[in-house]
Amino acid sequence: MAKADKTQAGKTTSTKPTGTKTSTAKSGAKGTRTKQAAKPRFDAKFLDEMRRKLLKERAKYLHSAEEYQAEAESLLATREPGDVQFDEEGGEGTTVAVERERDLALSSQARHTVSQIDAALERIDNGTYGLCVTSGAPIPIARLRAIPWAAERVEVKAGGLGRR
Repeated sequence: MAKADKTQAGKTTSTKPTGTKTSTAKSGAKGTRTKQAAKPRFDAKFLDEMRRKLLKERAKYLHSAEEYQAEAESLLATREPGDVQFDEEGGEGTTVAVERERDLALSSQARHTVSQIDAALERIDNGTYGLCVTSGAPIPIARLRAIPWAAERVEVKAGGLGRR
């Protein structure tokens, strides 16, 4: 047992610095792996392409939101007080109200998409673009090309396994 202690003590003495270095090397290796994982998933060309697409889509959706909002306001402005009738002949007044509500809903939906695009632009800036905001898994490039502001993988968005 004394021999084993000496051998163990010898190994401990001789391996402690090596063990420490190995631990550091392992930590360093893990740090290297982390750095590799943190390495941007996309090259600058792809990110520039996505940024251009996002800015183009943002302008389009913002313009649509403003148009729908203006149309809803004009429908309200052209309507006279007491214009809505609640009898069999009240079809026109009801149609105007329905059109106005539809325009307001479409304007709201377009503004929501603008906010999603803004969030995607922010993710490009902070280096998290292309990663699912829910699961952290990579979003397929085909999905990003189709919907550049996509923030979640399809299976997560659809309520699949990613949300469990």
